[in-house]
Amino acid sequence: MTAASPALLHRVGDQALAWLHANREYFRLTDDDRETGRGLVERLKPIGELAINMRVLAREGIAGSRQHDISVRLLDYAWRDLLDGGNVLAELQAQEPLSPVPLEIYGSLHELGHRHLGLEAAIDLARTTASWQAVEMLPNRRLGLLNAERKLGLVPSGDFEQAVAATWLGRTPEPWTAQFHIAYDVTHTVFHLTDWGAEPDRLPPRIASYLALYLPAWATDWAELEHWDLLGELLVVDACLPRPTLDARLWERYAAAQSADGAMPVQHEMPTGSPATVFDIVHHPTLVAAFASAMATSRALSSDVAA
Repeated sequence: MTAASPALLHRVGDQALAWLHANREYFRLTDDDRETGRGLVERLKPIGELAINMRVLAREGIAGSRQHDISVRLLDYAWRDLLDGGNVLAELQAQEPLSPVPLEIYGSLHELGHRHLGLEAAIDLARTTASWQAVEMLPNRRLGLLNAERKLGLVPSGDFEQAVAATWLGRTPEPWTAQFHIAYDVTHTVFHLTDWGAEPDRLPPRIASYLALYLPAWATDWAELEHWDLLGELLVVDACLPRPTLDARLWERYAAAQSADGAMPVQHEMPTGSPATVFDIVHHPTLVAAFASAMATSRALSSDVAA
């Protein structure tokens, strides 16, 4: 199996980042968004994804000075302009004290030195309740919560190993049952286990071996279906393995799907419509493209790529 060239890997991320920067205003919340309860959570999701993915680019340090500068500026933009210096997260924490969303988003920004003492106090108060541990959520979401607590230096509200064991991936089931939503759960389990690729060594050997065996088939299937969003996440998972493949055939198909302006479609071709409508559809796969590129380029420049 031939590995993709670092130049191709880098180009995908460079173009995706350019599109994200050019369309950054579409991440902005409106006054109505800040007053609509559950609607606010949905509108915050892209901002949280932006913060996490730009943190990866800033962390990996392989993108070059221009990309590094853009990623840092987007992170500052997310904190200052989109989240109003953390006030938006504090408002949501007050409205929904048991929601993990403010903590998960704040965790990535906290790592970069951003602080909101009122939000931290509200999170601390919520975590004193028995309900904080009793709230029902998918096992991979529980992992995300525990990982966010770790980032803030908080005592975990649950057992990490038990949370891993409760996930689909933790049970290493029959690989042919990894259908659409399960495949997304698998990718996020890996993201939380490795802290979004920062610590690949945290991936248990049993799980790493399972993924090394079956991930190539899953990625090939979704490439055949031209589902670029899920394929991008699976390419990130590959980059988190002890010996990633960085399969050139998959990466070439993935790169070919990217639009000339850097946006990545969810599936098949780019959608049509107003810029705002197109942004709402493709911002996630484009963020994933930037993430996948940063992780894969970093691994390609190391010496541990599978032959």
